[in-house]
Amino acid sequence: MQNKECKQWVWLAMDQEARRIVRVHVGSRDEEGALAFWSSLPQVYRDTAYCYTDGLPSYGAVIPLEQHIVVGKESGKTSLIERFNNTVRQRLARIVRKTLSFSKNIENHIGMV
Repeated sequence: MQNKECKQWVWLAMDQEARRIVRVHVGSRDEEGALAFWSSLPQVYRDTAYCYTDGLPSYGAVIPLEQHIVVGKESGKTSLIERFNNTVRQRLARIVRKTLSFSKNIENHIGMV
């Protein structure tokens, strides 16, 4: 992780009713990363949950059409996860930019998350 070519994204799944994070995945933001994230979700969520997303193409390639709902921020459907992401960014500078505290080892970075 010593250059900008190796970008890592934090994928989060939140149970909207319980307001808890059910899965975290660190990886690329492409179809491969989306598939790794989707397959890591508990089966009950993959079978029954509705997924509100920002419409990233890799979501559409992995999430079944009947469960995937593309929404804008104005809908409020993604506000809980956006609030959580903002809190994480405020408290963990090493996620936001490369600093002295940035984990150069990917395993350490994932462990920190």
